[in-house]
Amino acid sequence: MVDIQQILTQQRQFFRSGQTKDLQFRLQNLARLKKAIVQNEAAIFKALNDDLSKSDYEGYLSEVGVALHEIRLASRKLKSWARPRRVRTPFTLWVGSSRIYFEPYGTALIIAPWNYPFLLSIAPLIGSIAAGNCSVLKPSEHAPHTAALLSQIIGSHFDNSYLAVIEGDAQVGAALLRERFDYIFFTGSEAVGKLVMAAAARHLTPVTLELGGKSPCIVDQDANVEQAARRIVFGKFLNAGQTCIAPDYLLVHASNTQRLREHIETYVKRFYGDNPQKSPDYARIINQLHFKRLVALLNGSRILFGGQSDAEDLYIAPTLIDDPGWKHPIMCQEIFGPILPLLAFDDLAEVVSILNSRPKPLALYVFSNQPQNYQTVIEDVSFGGGCINDTVVHFANTHLPFGGVGSSGIGSYHGKASFEAFSHQKGILKKSFAYEPPLRYPPYKNKFSLLRKFLR
Repeated sequence: MVDIQQILTQQRQFFRSGQTKDLQFRLQNLARLKKAIVQNEAAIFKALNDDLSKSDYEGYLSEVGVALHEIRLASRKLKSWARPRRVRTPFTLWVGSSRIYFEPYGTALIIAPWNYPFLLSIAPLIGSIAAGNCSVLKPSEHAPHTAALLSQIIGSHFDNSYLAVIEGDAQVGAALLRERFDYIFFTGSEAVGKLVMAAAARHLTPVTLELGGKSPCIVDQDANVEQAARRIVFGKFLNAGQTCIAPDYLLVHASNTQRLREHIETYVKRFYGDNPQKSPDYARIINQLHFKRLVALLNGSRILFGGQSDAEDLYIAPTLIDDPGWKHPIMCQEIFGPILPLLAFDDLAEVVSILNSRPKPLALYVFSNQPQNYQTVIEDVSFGGGCINDTVVHFANTHLPFGGVGSSGIGSYHGKASFEAFSHQKGILKKSFAYEPPLRYPPYKNKFSLLRKFLR
């Protein structure tokens, strides 16, 4: 077994040397990471296919390509991100100037999930490198081919004293969480997120938690139903629905339910053929445990189309089910698979009320051509982020912070937000010796009225 404490000791010593704080060092290692990814692109695609049956195209679209874009952005913008940021200084502190300095935390622990096992390992690692930290990456054991490849790539291009990959199961994760890190970045379920936060609390370690939740998709009365169907099918059945921001259920105006159902079925066939099991573009369920969970969720459901499954192939067809009711098990947990419930509504105000009575989701999507309607949803419902008239693609915009709220997460990342997530913002006020008002110093006799005027 890997000696976790030895790696942490080496990383703490290396961080104290100051090398990781040098901007050129950070840029060189971002370039090294990019080169390593490009050189191993074919191997990455194979590992993703072995773990999830992802096609090379989907592997690049949703994992490798996004990671490379993150590296390019961080490399181009790092000098401006890391520059001390001048902010205003109130007149009461005259003569002085104020700046925010960005400093790395030290040694960061990154715990990655299995559903996008490459991207969701590399994306936070990019932020950690850019901010000047040392890092320990714990990939998911449920995507073993990608985890082993990450260990090989990082291990052959970086020293353990700077970046280390530690493979293993939940016991290894628990052992890592018993150690004192300077920052923890976790992507996964709400249940495990609570354990991570509890472990971090023992050392008062700051955290980013990227969790999940039931992300609703609203199709309003005046929406372009065909276009909505195409974009819903893409966002929901990408990676066989195993996406934390996939539309978890549809809330559709009653006047559109039949047409939307027909268009969804049409686009499933157009994207994946009459038998999606034979499509090279349709992924598989990660393992038997999740397969059995998903099949069980279909019990008692009225299937509108789909529903076929093959345990040996870990295949579940793209499936649309009719209104299961809010108390059905499928509406009480994140589905995280290719099953999509459709519920009808008549009044958007009722939808807003229902959503506000439920846990805050990681994402929300609304299809509408009425600005007052989608603005009502955006302003009156709390959620992590999302799209108007599309699904999931906000994740690919590195200029938007990505993260949850409440039970769907704490903190955000992507682009500049990643750099800031892994940086402590140190506020510094610099004062001049030239002059200062005498009001701050005792004795305070006869100064109170003057102080009030001054502060006003």
